[in-house]
Amino acid sequence: MQLKVPAPPRPAADETMQLRIPEGEIPDGSDMSAASGTSGSTSAAATTSDEPDTAPASPGISGKSSRRRRKAPRPSPAARVAAALGPRLALVLGPLAARLGPYARRLRPLYPRPGRTGWRRWIPSWRQSLGGFLASLGLSTLFLVVAYAATDIPDNLNTYATQQDNVYFWADGTPMARTGWVQRQAMPLKDVPEDVRWAVLAAENESFYSDPGISFKGITRALFRTLGRGDTQGGSTITQQYVKNVYLNQDQTLTRKFHEAMIALKLDNRMSKDEILESYLNTSWFGRGTYGIQRAAQAYYGKDVSELNASEAAFLSALLKGAGLYDPTLNKANHERAVERWSWILDRMVAIGKLSPQERAKYKTFPEPLKSNPLYDTGEQSDYLVQLASQYAKKTARISDKDFDLGGYQIYTTFEKHREAQLTEAVTRARKQAKEDHPKLARTAHYGAASIASDGRILAVYGGPDHRKQGYNESNATTVPAGSAFLPFVYAAGLEHGVRKTRDGEVTPVTGETLYNGDDGVPVTTPEGPYWDRSGRKVAARNDGGRSYGQISLHQALAQSVNTPFMQLGMDTGLEKVRSTAEASGLLSSSIGAQVPTLSTGSSTPSAIRMASGYATFVADGLHTEPYSVRRITHNGDKVALAAAPSRRAMGADTAREVQSALVDAFRTAHPDAAPASAEVAGKVGTTEDDTAAWYVGSAKKVATAVVVYRIDLNKSLEPLPLQGLDGTATESVPYGIWSRAMSPLD
Repeated sequence: MQLKVPAPPRPAADETMQLRIPEGEIPDGSDMSAASGTSGSTSAAATTSDEPDTAPASPGISGKSSRRRRKAPRPSPAARVAAALGPRLALVLGPLAARLGPYARRLRPLYPRPGRTGWRRWIPSWRQSLGGFLASLGLSTLFLVVAYAATDIPDNLNTYATQQDNVYFWADGTPMARTGWVQRQAMPLKDVPEDVRWAVLAAENESFYSDPGISFKGITRALFRTLGRGDTQGGSTITQQYVKNVYLNQDQTLTRKFHEAMIALKLDNRMSKDEILESYLNTSWFGRGTYGIQRAAQAYYGKDVSELNASEAAFLSALLKGAGLYDPTLNKANHERAVERWSWILDRMVAIGKLSPQERAKYKTFPEPLKSNPLYDTGEQSDYLVQLASQYAKKTARISDKDFDLGGYQIYTTFEKHREAQLTEAVTRARKQAKEDHPKLARTAHYGAASIASDGRILAVYGGPDHRKQGYNESNATTVPAGSAFLPFVYAAGLEHGVRKTRDGEVTPVTGETLYNGDDGVPVTTPEGPYWDRSGRKVAARNDGGRSYGQISLHQALAQSVNTPFMQLGMDTGLEKVRSTAEASGLLSSSIGAQVPTLSTGSSTPSAIRMASGYATFVADGLHTEPYSVRRITHNGDKVALAAAPSRRAMGADTAREVQSALVDAFRTAHPDAAPASAEVAGKVGTTEDDTAAWYVGSAKKVATAVVVYRIDLNKSLEPLPLQGLDGTATESVPYGIWSRAMSPLD
């Protein structure tokens, strides 16, 4: 007999039940069990029951879409790599892990250690200690290798590390001025004496040539000081100092220190030791606004680095420790520190075998530096000189503004220090007197002056009271007429080319004895008759003061500054020839006046520099050399090509000598007792009809000097104003007073 076990009751449909839909779509015509790939009584009952399924359809399944399956999310790249490599790594690392596992478990610290009692339970075994040490060493080595590989030497240096200044020198080679934000002048290592190099190395890094670019001992010391007291003093080699100077900032942090060490190591492998030392010497700070050993030598001793001895080098090396603490001119404490460190550096040079005891014995007295930097720029006359020299240097040597501003140029000028001082003193004295005698007029007074040698060298100029207050250069301005100071060029043109009285007549030679009418108001004539101006009036020549001289030789007319003969001489010679003679003598074509009769009496507006240049042509027997202010240029010690000042024959030697002879008589006529009879002093006054300028131009000892006094209110316009007595009197001429003091002694 068999018991019939009733089937379990069918569970009622639950509204919360949802169909579990496998991945992919549900195949059409297949049962749920096959589609899902699952088996079980519950699932089978749900799909094979004869009775209809009364459970509500899933909200997400209806019609055809109810038979589609959702796509699973795509695995991440890391998961795919792990799935692909996992089995392979397991094959490789599995045996290795099995072999190293026991050792790793031994090295793993267990605290408290089993099998120990008391304090020994907390002491790691020697295996654990060794493992920890080796692990730390390995990780540290790996870190340093990665850091070294990842560190690049920066492509760009710090801006101030490459910028230099330009230095200007007087004609005698002494420093005159400098320009630029940074006082630095790079020098090749070959130009730095051995004593200077080793003084620096003895003071800063005597093992420089053997170390790898960093000092492990120094870095360790710096690390302990940083951790203990919060600073990072010490520990730097010269290579590290150079890296800090030109690549990094001056922050005192461990991060910067570590970066510095990495770059220093890499730099030491890329550059030679001499290259690093040269760069270090040219970028280090020495105080007094100077960077580099060359500028330091000039700032403290007024000489180039090539002229330093071991004692002076030892002092400059002491400044590397901190110029604010070792510049002896600042205070007494600094002086004591400087003497002590100077002596120590010399002793170190002996200790490392770079200075003999006998040489050391010579340096018992501290080499006191100059009280102030001789390169200091006054901003007064030197700025006018620098302006002229820099313009000439860039133009003649073809140096772009960009390259010139980067610095590194040494400009050796033609300016003579004593002449510049005399000329400046003479004008300053005249300015002071004008303020006392004519306080109102003196406010708009200007005094241009220049001295030029017969070979074209500009020896001195007076540009103004202060370039920083008045950039307008009074010696180079072309704003006022030359007046009767222009007459020698008319005389030279007549002597050189002769005259033509009729349109088709022969050219008649002219000499100093040729006579002309010297009367005031004599009409100016042409081959066709009187010369008429545009207003329909006859043009007549005028003399100063309306004085008449009758028939007078051209030589005497120039000696006595009689205007009327030269206005007619210009017409007879041809105004185009007068113009060409003046230009050939040195006057700029842009300053020459219109080709009308007044051209001969000085309507041109040359500068003081150009007037002096023109008169220098007479001194040079008619050979004109363009005025120049620079005789030599170097860049970081290397010579820069500089075109020579061009020379040309302006007139025949006989012509120039006759003009010069007349100018000598002009000087002796006006100032008979001003110079010895044997002195070849020449000069001429220059006045204008409208009283807007007063000149004196003359020469002595192969040097021509031009002085002009005029008035212009720069706040309103460049239109000349009447002098109204500011130029003195005929017997006490202000321009002549300046000229004579600037040219003194006249012998």
